[in-house]
Amino acid sequence: MEFRGKQKICYYTQLNYGSRDDVFPLLCPVREKDWLDGWDFTMIHSESGLIEQDCVFTTPHHGEFETTWHVTQHDSKEYLIEFLRVTPRENVVRINITLHKVAENETEVHISYQYTALTEEQNHFIKNELEHSFEESMHWWEQAINHYLETGKMLRK
Repeated sequence: MEFRGKQKICYYTQLNYGSRDDVFPLLCPVREKDWLDGWDFTMIHSESGLIEQDCVFTTPHHGEFETTWHVTQHDSKEYLIEFLRVTPRENVVRINITLHKVAENETEVHISYQYTALTEEQNHFIKNELEHSFEESMHWWEQAINHYLETGKMLRK
């Protein structure tokens, strides 16, 4: 029987307590080291040393392979970023992030993750566990970035 990977999109909207110009630069693998406890990465390609169109980096993963990230869109004028994230033998994830001004120092961050399973185990995860895992991750991210925006310090887990 031929394998068919399940696909599911998860959405989340964060309210960040800073302007879009405060929040947007923090959505970078280099800058995430400032505010996201446990974040680690290896830069593979970046002309500027920071996030940009066609930037590629890897992150450690609990499995035997690293996760590879490719920045497919990065538009600082429109405040949008798109990543394609691949974890071999697990999943492919397309991530879209757009920032919208709510007030002078409030930004809505609209986030979507489109997951595609590469294994039966991931099919099971997407069907039964993904939504809960995604919500937990988004809540932590929102708390951590807001703490950093307020204090300039990393929130520890």
